[in-house]
Amino acid sequence: QVQLVESGGGLVQPGGSLRLSCTASGNIFSINRVGWYRQHPGKQRELVASITSGGTTEYVDSVKGRFTISRDNAQNTVYLQMSSLKPDDTAVYFCRATLVGGRMSPWGRGTQVTVSS
Repeated sequence: QVQLVESGGGLVQPGGSLRLSCTASGNIFSINRVGWYRQHPGKQRELVASITSGGTTEYVDSVKGRFTISRDNAQNTVYLQMSSLKPDDTAVYFCRATLVGGRMSPWGRGTQVTVSS
């Protein structure tokens, strides 16, 4: 079993930056890919960025050039560096792993990001 815990959210002004962390525990060697998702109030959860075990990254168009996903294998952590934040980035951010065989890790509690002046 793999569990992921998100942290690093908070209140930031438009144009500011935040770095989110996603720390994994359990059978981390079964992780093929980690994705960062967000859920705006009243909307479905969307995938915004992902990174594979081989280091390949993907981003949704709305965050390209502003968000960067990276990982620190020694710390079992995947980061989401968010810059040039906009009010539309306000959401609860979650991370989730795709495991060997296609199974998914369970959802965590997420971390709230609020972009407001």
